[in-house]
Amino acid sequence: MPAILRPFLIIPQEIYYFYLVESQRQSKIASLIQRDIADVLQGAARQGGIQGVIISVTQVKVTVDLSIAKVYLSIFPIKLAKDLMKGIISNSPSIRHELAKRTRNQLRRTPELLFYLDDSLDYIDGIDRSLNQPENPIKNPELLKKRKKI
Repeated sequence: MPAILRPFLIIPQEIYYFYLVESQRQSKIASLIQRDIADVLQGAARQGGIQGVIISVTQVKVTVDLSIAKVYLSIFPIKLAKDLMKGIISNSPSIRHELAKRTRNQLRRTPELLFYLDDSLDYIDGIDRSLNQPENPIKNPELLKKRKKI
């Protein structure tokens, strides 16, 4: 039997995990997009007269085919985050157009932008608050016996 027509054997006991590693090209494009989107959003905030709000681009992930870029934003104060995210998502075509003008010499096609709210700072803040409470199990190990499930 020729090698091309041999059946592929699958061993059910063995499970393989493949981790997708970001290529050097993806990471370069992601950092370029991150820097330029931060500039675009800061310029739009200045022109719109928004004061007392910090919008930072925490991370950008680009797909392998460079067609989609997931942009993670951190917005402070948190109270205004949902309203600002709605405005940013509704203006994503104009943000993409401005990004295309800035990166026309580096990118042939500008990826589609998908915006997400990055809540990792809230998560860290919650952990910090729980560790600073008087009932801290790290400082007082006796509290672990109370929390132990029976």
